[in-house]
Amino acid sequence: MDDFNFSSTLLYENLNILRQTYPFIQTGSIGKSIMGKDIPFVRVGRGQKEVFYSASYHANEWITSLLLLEFLYEYCSAIQNNTMIWNFNARRLFNSTSIYIVPLVNPDGVDLVTGALPKTSPSYKQAERIAYGFATIPFPDGWKANIRGVDLNLQFPAEWERAREIKYAQGFTTPAPRDFVGYGPLTEPESLAVYNFTLQHNFRLIIAFHSQGEVIYWQFQNYNPPNSLFIGRQFANVSGYSLEPTPYDSSFAGYKDWFIQNYNRPGYTVEVGLGTNPLPVTQFRKIYEDNLGILVLGAIL
Repeated sequence: MDDFNFSSTLLYENLNILRQTYPFIQTGSIGKSIMGKDIPFVRVGRGQKEVFYSASYHANEWITSLLLLEFLYEYCSAIQNNTMIWNFNARRLFNSTSIYIVPLVNPDGVDLVTGALPKTSPSYKQAERIAYGFATIPFPDGWKANIRGVDLNLQFPAEWERAREIKYAQGFTTPAPRDFVGYGPLTEPESLAVYNFTLQHNFRLIIAFHSQGEVIYWQFQNYNPPNSLFIGRQFANVSGYSLEPTPYDSSFAGYKDWFIQNYNRPGYTVEVGLGTNPLPVTQFRKIYEDNLGILVLGAIL
């Protein structure tokens, strides 16, 4: 798997295969990226209870898209064959809970990092120019932002101004490979799409997957949503990850921060794997095994 080449195109192709193989799922798009690429969603389930899993807000964390894609394959197969997934009856879960999955929030950035974006394209050259001002950040491997240099997980209206203060003090005052909050909250179509999609639903719980650290963050400020700590502890138990408060420098303007603030319901950032992003695909099997329990329990608890 060392020579595995991930891209938005590969993800779209796999979602088409899933749709054709498992007609009981629903697929669509929550919006488009800067470059006009679809930000796809999948719904699996017909229950009134809704949960939401999302991944690849950050370009060099694309292994999280693979995690959600593999879960879709395993879960859909278990539903069709009336078998178990992580010791739970898949059809019973399908009937009780609707799981919404957005596996690729940042398709443009991911394609930049994985090499799917041609180096001759204007978008690649624009990113290259942005990166030139940040010589200590490797290009493209250190790129987290969307294609125009805004960090999509620093875009949400949850004390965005405090995130700006922190990141400006760190030197990220203009478009950058990482940590630039933008010129206001929700200026980027990818973050706005996730925001609007959330408002259109009644999610009881959300998980945003990132890499790396093998840690689960569950808090925002002094909010303590009902059952949030209990569920977080269950996630930690089944994954072996640690459950921790969010570090101060990353405590504001993230998707889970806004969700907790807006709904007072459980929201989590799960940092999968361990090492330097982008994580090697050789870690994937362990990442999947560590997180399968989280993905199933998130729909049950």
